[in-house]
Amino acid sequence: MALLECVELSVRFGGVRALANVSFHVNEGEIFGLVGPNGAGKTTLFNVVTGVIRPDGGRIVYDEQGIDHLAPHRRARLGIGRTFQNLQLFGQMTVLENLMLPVDAFAHRGPIADAFRLPNASFEERRATERARAMLHFLRISGIENIAANDLPIGVQRRVELARALCLRPRLLLLDEPASGLDARETAELAELLPQIRDRLRTTMLLVDHDMALVMRACDHIAVLDFGELIASGPPEEIRADERVIRAYLGEEVA
Repeated sequence: MALLECVELSVRFGGVRALANVSFHVNEGEIFGLVGPNGAGKTTLFNVVTGVIRPDGGRIVYDEQGIDHLAPHRRARLGIGRTFQNLQLFGQMTVLENLMLPVDAFAHRGPIADAFRLPNASFEERRATERARAMLHFLRISGIENIAANDLPIGVQRRVELARALCLRPRLLLLDEPASGLDARETAELAELLPQIRDRLRTTMLLVDHDMALVMRACDHIAVLDFGELIASGPPEEIRADERVIRAYLGEEVA
């Protein structure tokens, strides 16, 4: 069953066409890769799905519900999470504080409960702490809870950002260049980790990355954008041999 459907999405920035009638669907339980050269429209599509950008045409269906009218925070409440190409951690805050923030943001309590330390406030704080520690353990980075995010190497910061996104238990997680800044070993570990997240946390993923080895290894299905157009879609073995994809990446005709 399709968890996410993008139907004929179009976006223009002035005279520049960022997306042109792009349609695809992501099945529940799938790791779906979205690739293409720089400027192909991948991040624009992420921003449309999360509500940061309103499309000029087309529609988005999530869990059989149209969500085009919903603001980003309401889409997040429905279970749509994301990470960012440029790390968005709060550098001076500890890892634990970074992970607790999104859980606290959606907690069912108010400023009065916080000010007077009412029982529901204490419960929500314990819940956020426990969930954050559990996610660090699951992602194999326990022991860094009290370290400021800025003091961690890039590879660990990437893992922390992933943990923070997963703390909200998203049904659909959009991963924007999760291998950016990682070395070969860290990228290989990420390729092994993503299917584990999918299977154990029941998280469907839409993945954008320039590391084709990661995409080919981790994804069940891949769509390819070029200058805002969808030029190919299929399983990794088909995409690897598709001449249109090869031309888009190499910029030359295939004999």
